[in-house]
Amino acid sequence: MKLTALISTVAAFGLAAALPAVAGTWDLSSEYPVGSLQGQTADFFAKAVTEKTDGAIEVTVHHGAALGYKSVDHFDAVGDGALQAASSAFVFWTGIDPIFQLSSLPFLAPTSQDVHDLYMLAKPEYEKVLEDNNQILLLATPWPSSGLWGNKPFTSVADLDGVKVRTYDVASTETMKNAGAFPIQISWADVPAQLSTNAIDAVLTSPNGGVGVQMWEQQSDFTNVNYASSLQGIHVNRDAWEDLTPDQKAAVKEAATEAEALGWDLLSDATAQDFDTMRDNGMTVTAEISPQFSADLTAAAQPFIDDWITATGARAQTIMEAYSAR
Repeated sequence: MKLTALISTVAAFGLAAALPAVAGTWDLSSEYPVGSLQGQTADFFAKAVTEKTDGAIEVTVHHGAALGYKSVDHFDAVGDGALQAASSAFVFWTGIDPIFQLSSLPFLAPTSQDVHDLYMLAKPEYEKVLEDNNQILLLATPWPSSGLWGNKPFTSVADLDGVKVRTYDVASTETMKNAGAFPIQISWADVPAQLSTNAIDAVLTSPNGGVGVQMWEQQSDFTNVNYASSLQGIHVNRDAWEDLTPDQKAAVKEAATEAEALGWDLLSDATAQDFDTMRDNGMTVTAEISPQFSADLTAAAQPFIDDWITATGARAQTIMEAYSAR
């Protein structure tokens, strides 16, 4: 009897050893719509992880702040383990570490290649901040460059005079203020409600972000000022990461690499497609602004950029020098 029990135990142990380790389910929070570029990237990542780990890890993406978390909340929620993972806009982490301001500095990286070059130069710094806070950065992808949604076209700084513009960080707030607008800093999840109550007149965000919430229902115009193409990262709790086997970690990294490539590829056609969608829904799109308006906006942004470089110190200086020397 004892021998039978021993054989059964050994057999069960052997069977368990032959099966893949089950890491369970990761909840991945995002405050953006499922149809946005970041929503598509998160869903691709989730599906790829499940496939590459043979179902050992299932990632459930919760779009539209469905779990009650916004990007600004994700940093602590993932670090503390309240969430296993999240997709977060770096622009809302500038109060945590100023390095996260880099990708949203106004008019610094006008092309997608510039945005990617800047990301690669700064990536080690992003990774270090997250590692110091019990997290792993898996990937980062860009938003299309921000523009101004409103009920009129914006063709000069005079058109901004006194306009209540939704901004999303200190840089955009200072830039819009210097340009003559009345900036109000608001999280993305709160924008539709603020528009519906006329608390704001215009919104600084990407074409893709506005299309994702059908902003043509409340705004008639979009002006492409090519403000900044800021980054969004998918990050995971370090303890959840350490629970994975080496093979599972490799599979998740492979999924992240593929999702990151997708996110950057989506950028190339996204703006043109979003402009078409806006026009199909009755919006007027101003695809380019005058050189004078561009110069005025750049001048409005420069004081903040100078202050950011000084405040961020050697890290900023090193990145900016390498970026200029490409």
